[in-house]
Amino acid sequence: MSLLVVGLSHRSAPVSVLERAALSTDAQVKLLQDTVAAEPATEAAVLATCNRIELYADVDKFHAGVAELSTLLAQHSGVGLEELTPYLYVHYEDRAVHHHFSVACGLDSMVVGEGQILGQIKDSLARAQELHTAGKLLNDLFQQSLRVGKRAHSETGIDRAGQSLVTFGLEQLAAGGDVREWAAGRRALVIGAGSMSSLAAATLARAGVAEVVVANRTLERAERLAQILTEADDTAVTARAVRMDAVPGELTRADVVVSCTGATGLVLTAEAVAQAVEGRTGQPAADLADGARTTVRAALPATGVGTEENCPLDLAAVQGATGFSVLGEAAVAGMDAATLEQHAAWVDNGTVDRREAARRGPEADAELITALAATAATVGRIPERRKPEPAAVIPRPAPAVFLLDLAMPRDIDAAVHRLAGVRLVDIESLAEASADAPMAADVDQVRRIVSDEVAAFGAAQRAAHITPTVVALRTMAADVVAGEIARLDGRLPDLDERQRGEIRQAVHRVVDKLLHAPTVRVKQLAAEPGGAGYADALRTLFDLDPETVAAVSRAEDSTDKKDRPA
Repeated sequence: MSLLVVGLSHRSAPVSVLERAALSTDAQVKLLQDTVAAEPATEAAVLATCNRIELYADVDKFHAGVAELSTLLAQHSGVGLEELTPYLYVHYEDRAVHHHFSVACGLDSMVVGEGQILGQIKDSLARAQELHTAGKLLNDLFQQSLRVGKRAHSETGIDRAGQSLVTFGLEQLAAGGDVREWAAGRRALVIGAGSMSSLAAATLARAGVAEVVVANRTLERAERLAQILTEADDTAVTARAVRMDAVPGELTRADVVVSCTGATGLVLTAEAVAQAVEGRTGQPAADLADGARTTVRAALPATGVGTEENCPLDLAAVQGATGFSVLGEAAVAGMDAATLEQHAAWVDNGTVDRREAARRGPEADAELITALAATAATVGRIPERRKPEPAAVIPRPAPAVFLLDLAMPRDIDAAVHRLAGVRLVDIESLAEASADAPMAADVDQVRRIVSDEVAAFGAAQRAAHITPTVVALRTMAADVVAGEIARLDGRLPDLDERQRGEIRQAVHRVVDKLLHAPTVRVKQLAAEPGGAGYADALRTLFDLDPETVAAVSRAEDSTDKKDRPA
């Protein structure tokens, strides 16, 4: 097994980078096709959500795989490799499995414990299967992660550790108040009719809004969602569908707006929102001065180096003593101590700017990794530092319109934050608000489940790796028995059929007994960590034909595909 994942998420990259790196459906398809066409990879799958982009692959070489996958992500996202590299994380083999299972359980989500990620993993697997880029490894991985995620939700209270992104966003709009009380009687406009928009519409309906208007580029999909909401037994909401060109008029009537589309540009500009507020209140939506701005986002500590726009660390205390490079800190920002070693290998093999590396020298890199590893071991991870929002000095008027932007890239202009009479919650503000959310005790239980499942998955993969070799050995033994029985028939032609049968059974029993103990034991040993070499030892000891073993593997893969449910 040589599983590799290269990706970026809300934990490693600012929203501005995630927005630009977002992949359309067509871009995901092309990325998958180009990945399996590349030399290091034989399988590929893409997990792309509103707050993560991850490329999974089965590779035969780690460093070449990291370089190739990073390059492909940069090419298809449209963000230059040099700019993207500092925000990428890399996981390999068991750590890649651990990461994927943690994602499936909601441990790596913006809102811990949310269950939407399971549907997104299922969609990613279906796309890879449809394109024939998922082989045995990725099929096993993704199907097992779905089971692990369901187990985590059924055996623990992880759902209580966090809510769906929609619910969390509505709570932020309600400013800590009861969502049902806040939503009761309001009119809602939902822009988009995909899975996230549908969830938002259903959540608003259950929260007690009086009306839900669904706007979508394809009117039929909007009408279908409106019909589902109207016919639902657990709500009494009025729902209707409109075309996208009706959004400006509906915006004037709406109290709550949720937008989540796949558009590459803005769906709602600050000017459109300002006009809607003026249409509702009869007063212009003043653009608050930067010094008077109030947002739902919490202010974060300032960076220690004002000249470095995105510097993730306070360099003032350490730069002179250690010679840290800005590129070095950016490359490991947000990594925990266990992944720093992987990153060190990545840096060493040329995935960062070689001119910068040459200027620093190997001693500086070694000091960098050592110091950052010590920091990560102390505080858990290297903190990202951003410049704070300016402090509010003028009271902000009560909102007339509430907007929730769940799209990536964003649907609603960020400048709307500055408008009086508007409260905007977007992916960036959700990330910051959820950073300090309390972790439930159930999270520890889910982490134990993930660790157990990773060990079981690794053992199963290692055991499966040796099975073709064991089958080939038994096939060779059966051929030897058949050949010796044929020779015996020629030498003893006077034996009757009963005698021949007794001899055949006796020889088969001897061979089976001789092979039973070593084949059982080699499967047990191969399932243990470091047991991958037993298959090679078995092939060498018995001089097995590699093509015979490969043929067994191909036959098993063919059977798996035939038996796999659609």
